[in-house]
Amino acid sequence: MQLSKAEEQLMKYLWKLEKAFMKDLLDSFPEPKPATTTVATLLKRMTDKGFIEYTLYGKSREYYPLVKKTDYFSKHVNGLIKNFFNDSASQFASFFTSETNLSTSELEELKKIVDQELLKKQK
Repeated sequence: MQLSKAEEQLMKYLWKLEKAFMKDLLDSFPEPKPATTTVATLLKRMTDKGFIEYTLYGKSREYYPLVKKTDYFSKHVNGLIKNFFNDSASQFASFFTSETNLSTSELEELKKIVDQELLKKQK
């Protein structure tokens, strides 16, 4: 299951805060802030989808994520690789490095990351 763009934005705030009441989440948004009812609707949908849960304190709900940020985004990247790059990570890497206008220093940093992963896997 996937989050809508609006739900994803709200989820980013919740990942950052780790636990939050409605007021905390509303405070995270830049101006103009969304209506409280809009955020409440998004929270309800995200709860129904199994992405978040809450603890009830009287009438207040403290929300927290059930899905880790890294798990959510790795699922999307893996889906992207599968659907658009014939399930080939090397095709994805080739596209990413040639089509995103990365600087020499950014490419060198990527190379370091790949080299570090290679070292880990060789042990």
